[in-house]
Amino acid sequence: MSETDIRSNRRSAARAIDLQQLRLAVAACDYGSFRRAAEVLSIKHTVLSRSIGQLEYLVGTSLFERSSGGIKPTLAGRAVLRIARLILEQVDMLVDTGRSGGRGDTGHLVIGFFTSMSTGNLRATIGELKKLLPRLELATMERSRFRLMTALRNGNADVVVSPGRLPSKDTRSLLLWSERILISLPQDHCLAAREIVYWTDLRNEKILLSEYDPGRELEDLLISKLVLPDDRPKVERHDVSRGIIKSLTSMGMGLSLVMESDIGASFAGLVYRELQDGAGPSRVDFYAHWREDNENPVLKRFLNLLAERYPSASPALGE
Repeated sequence: MSETDIRSNRRSAARAIDLQQLRLAVAACDYGSFRRAAEVLSIKHTVLSRSIGQLEYLVGTSLFERSSGGIKPTLAGRAVLRIARLILEQVDMLVDTGRSGGRGDTGHLVIGFFTSMSTGNLRATIGELKKLLPRLELATMERSRFRLMTALRNGNADVVVSPGRLPSKDTRSLLLWSERILISLPQDHCLAAREIVYWTDLRNEKILLSEYDPGRELEDLLISKLVLPDDRPKVERHDVSRGIIKSLTSMGMGLSLVMESDIGASFAGLVYRELQDGAGPSRVDFYAHWREDNENPVLKRFLNLLAERYPSASPALGE
């Protein structure tokens, strides 16, 4: 027989093998008996035996050693059954993906943010998402405002959660929650003795802000609360992370404005106090942003979760 004929026969045999034959062979191996496997599967013993015989013919080797005490795989049978299990697992995964993928039960989601996840709504929402979709591949991305919006436009991020709205003609936004603005200061600072710090108390202080977002909302808020330039503290921007800003603050190099979600990460020598004016606590709104043409089903599940958790979210997201 020529090599061409051999390859043709192999292809014909491969096409003739069906998944039921593989499942019955694996079941027989697991139960150690054709009869026991047939009973568990509620099929006739002759049907199972004939199906496995056909599989042995197609693969060209005996899969089991038969005896009165039961069966056990041959050396070749162990190799064939190992591959059969892999094939069946992949087929089951294929079916699960087809059935659940459209609902967003599985898949991949990239969430971008430039706020703390030490505590607060973002941390709680992501935790709930993972419980709801345990098989979801979830990735997070912390970047500056500009880089996150670039990632969103390029499709490298599915959704961005941020303080303030990020205007873009290609994206939609959804109001989520608001967070209180706090002042972080060294524990030996004179203002640390107070439960509440007022914006006017910052007049002669130095405020440290990170070049990384958030920042613009905080600085704009500072200007709106202290309208006269002479009443405002000195603002220093540093090209470092928020964590380094906390370190500088604890060293007594200045104070810093932070959001409520920052307080979950304790830092030695640092305390937080609520900032207020005559009307009470100051707050900043958070938004979710995503591309309107993003058809990732998991994104829709995440947006629906946001809509359920935060009443300000539009009920139209689920449509």
